[in-house]
Amino acid sequence: MKVRKLSVSDVFQQAIWIILLSSMPVLLVAMVIGLLIGILQTATSIQEQTLVFIPKILAVFLLLFLLGPWMFGHVSEFARYLFGNMANLVP
Repeated sequence: MKVRKLSVSDVFQQAIWIILLSSMPVLLVAMVIGLLIGILQTATSIQEQTLVFIPKILAVFLLLFLLGPWMFGHVSEFARYLFGNMANLVP
C-alpha cells in the first residue's frame, strides 16, 4: 500500500481554513455589535468612545463560552491529524 505524501502547502491550506472557521463567528459578532453601537451613537449623538467596549467584550465572551468547545474540537482534530500523519509530512 502506497502512502501519499502530504505537501506543506496542503497542511498550510488546511491550517488557514481551520483558523478562519474558528475565528470567523467571534469576529462577525464583534463587528455586528460594534456596528450596532456605532449606529446607536450616531442616532443619539452620544460620542463616548468607551461605550462600545463593554457590550462587545460581553458578546465575545458569551460567544466564546458557547462556541468554545466547537472551536477547540476543530483545532484539536487538526492537531491530532497533524501528529498522526507526521511521518507523511517529512520527505
